[in-house]
Amino acid sequence: MGLTVTEKIIADHLVEGEMTPGSPIALRIDQTLTQDATGTMAYLEFEAIGLDRVRTELSVSYVDHNLLQSDFRNADDHRFLQSIAARYGVHFSRPGNGICHQVHFERFAVPGKTLLGSDSHTPTAGGCGMLAMGAGGLDVAMAMAGQPFHLRMPEVVGVRLVGALRPWVSAKDVILELLRRLTVKGGVGKVMEYFGPGLSGLSATDRAAIANLGTELGATGTVFPSDEVTRAFLAAQDRERDWRPLAADPDADYAEVIEVDLSALEPMVACPSSPDNVVPVREVAGRPVAQVLVGSCANSSLRDIAVVARALEGRTVHEWVSLEVNPGSRQVLENADAEGHLRTLIHAGARIQQCGCLGCIGMGQAPPTGGVSLRTFTRNFPGRSGTKDDQVYLCSPETAVAAAIRGVITDPRELGAAPEIRLPARYIINDAGILPPPADGSGVEVLRGPNIRPLPEFDVLPEDLDLEVLLKVGDNITTDHIMPAGSRVLPLRSNVPAISRFVFESVDPSFAERAERAGGGIVVGGDNYGQGSSREHAALAPRYLGVRAKLAKGFARIHKANLVNFGIVPMTFADPADYDRVRQGDRLAIPGLRRALLAGAETVTVRLGGGGTFDVRLDLGERDRRILAEGSLLGWVRARLAAEAG
Repeated sequence: MGLTVTEKIIADHLVEGEMTPGSPIALRIDQTLTQDATGTMAYLEFEAIGLDRVRTELSVSYVDHNLLQSDFRNADDHRFLQSIAARYGVHFSRPGNGICHQVHFERFAVPGKTLLGSDSHTPTAGGCGMLAMGAGGLDVAMAMAGQPFHLRMPEVVGVRLVGALRPWVSAKDVILELLRRLTVKGGVGKVMEYFGPGLSGLSATDRAAIANLGTELGATGTVFPSDEVTRAFLAAQDRERDWRPLAADPDADYAEVIEVDLSALEPMVACPSSPDNVVPVREVAGRPVAQVLVGSCANSSLRDIAVVARALEGRTVHEWVSLEVNPGSRQVLENADAEGHLRTLIHAGARIQQCGCLGCIGMGQAPPTGGVSLRTFTRNFPGRSGTKDDQVYLCSPETAVAAAIRGVITDPRELGAAPEIRLPARYIINDAGILPPPADGSGVEVLRGPNIRPLPEFDVLPEDLDLEVLLKVGDNITTDHIMPAGSRVLPLRSNVPAISRFVFESVDPSFAERAERAGGGIVVGGDNYGQGSSREHAALAPRYLGVRAKLAKGFARIHKANLVNFGIVPMTFADPADYDRVRQGDRLAIPGLRRALLAGAETVTVRLGGGGTFDVRLDLGERDRRILAEGSLLGWVRARLAAEAG
């Protein structure tokens, strides 16, 4: 039986386990990336491991999230990240150089390689034939230390593309259609791999846009083949030397095949407040729009900026709309300027922002009260924009610019003939914003501001747990619910005691105080608990407050891994109906939990404080169990190193 592209890459990097879907495996990681919202803690964790230099082929530290410098904290973090990158052998992408996924795709993505990033949208690089995955910062720190990345072998789902996109329909509409069909849980435990005759009409950056939002399906990753389209893109980046052909074997066996007829697609939009609440644009057309944002790691390439500019030629932005454009990288900005797109945008009334994530992570660009905001972004979770009652719609650049012109949600096909976009055969390339590390960084002083606090120490798991249910929540709780972003909270990412005060703030502002008063406890959730961002602070901060277990109907992959890394035991209801038996304020006792974990028990019995019992599942590998028993991944690694030292 032949292999898929995903299986070929995994086979080349497999260091532990067998390629049987669902079984534990470990992969060698070639490249890592971090961004500043997660990177500061990741490098503190790398320091705690005790090595002198990273052991990957390439590691890059990006500054793209915390760009708002309203006080010293973000600026101090930037200096810390620059100095620690030089100290340990990491490339550093300076503030303003661009969004990590856009820059990495342009300058570092290599077909056939593995990439692990401390950002959930790292799979963007799968558009270039990589196996790229998001993870928590501690997992990325371990990869930088040369340790393999542990996960469950994913199923490989084939997405067969046929036909060609019609005018005013673009790559964003492809992935929105899949979100409509599959929902935000449809990709859990899977890699989405694209193939078929429709691929030839999708540019490399089109593929990146699709791979980017594969994360919102819950997928482990998204992989495209490396073909002549890939080769042309790398040649345009003066990196043709990095190209290699990579395609699925003709007899490759996919777990499932989904067919998408590109010629049958129409403009789509994700309505508030979930990326899978997708309908055709025509069904919501006419709703007044207050704000339009073009950018984020999903749609900030030169092609995306160009289509907005070309559609605005001879037109102006509607008087009641704020159109803001966030170019994805300095390269995009320079090339857009060279081709005249910036002048067109400015003349039409658009606001040009710096190259970064900005409004996507709630760092500015909040919409007005009750106002509709159309965004080419990745997520529209409630309140993520910075406005509590936000009405955020996710759409393509084509749909975004149509709304900016008309002042209402508009099917872009109403604008007339679609602009033809030709991408350059050679991009203007300027790597001055990327600082390579010195050959020897041992003499570099690491600069630490007063907001940068050491990583907390965590104790081992006790033999028995007897915990109060501090909070009970429903399905599809996101990491934004658990650990919010935004300009108030993001500057605290390097200060765990301070950031812990915001845990579950949007759900229950009293949570942190109650957790401390109770001496810790347990959180109970529904299905797909922890979807969304890879932010490990959604595990780290609750652990600091004393949370020792989470019990849910089901967990999102990255959040579950982060819980294990910080010693919070993830358990699932053996019978989902038992969820209804547990109430906030109950006490749950689990005698002998540590012993059961180390013995490999698949279920344990929980005693309800008011009487009665129910069973919960421990869907954990042997390595996960030992990490939990030691209280954290760092504790486990230190114990192993101590044992090896005798």
